[in-house]
Amino acid sequence: MPHDAAPTFRALDKAESEAVLTRNHVGRIAYSFHDRVDIEPIHYVYDDEWIYGRTSPGTKLAMLSHHRWVAFEVDEVDGPLDWRSVVVHGTVYLLASHPSERETETGLRLLRRFLPDIRTEDDPTPFRTVLFRISASEITGRAASSLATEGSADHAQRTGAAPKKA
Repeated sequence: MPHDAAPTFRALDKAESEAVLTRNHVGRIAYSFHDRVDIEPIHYVYDDEWIYGRTSPGTKLAMLSHHRWVAFEVDEVDGPLDWRSVVVHGTVYLLASHPSERETETGLRLLRRFLPDIRTEDDPTPFRTVLFRISASEITGRAASSLATEGSADHAQRTGAAPKKA
């Protein structure tokens, strides 16, 4: 990229941010307890202002039981100056262990779109027994675009921008 071709940075609107959340299925959850902050990758599904995921029992759940406010981030990176990043702030809710609960049924149905074998004998991660959801109370997104890709069809599809005409 030439030196004089500076990237453009902009805020994503809510629809663009939700599109990034919907397209992806791996993000990072950040949570804190006392003077320690942890960040862990998780599989997830986004639907109707909720992030659904599952995890295994352990330190993360112990910490979340004391402080349920979390941040969640998803990135799409096409290059050093071509990316989109969405951050969600919200509260974690643990879902019932019985699939008869409405939120649990919803979470399982949505997660099975991404990983169909959840809670079956073919489950690739059967130790992840705890379902949760995060309320997407605040959604913010940022994007960077270089002039090299700004007019491309792929850039337009990813960002929702109209491709430039030659």
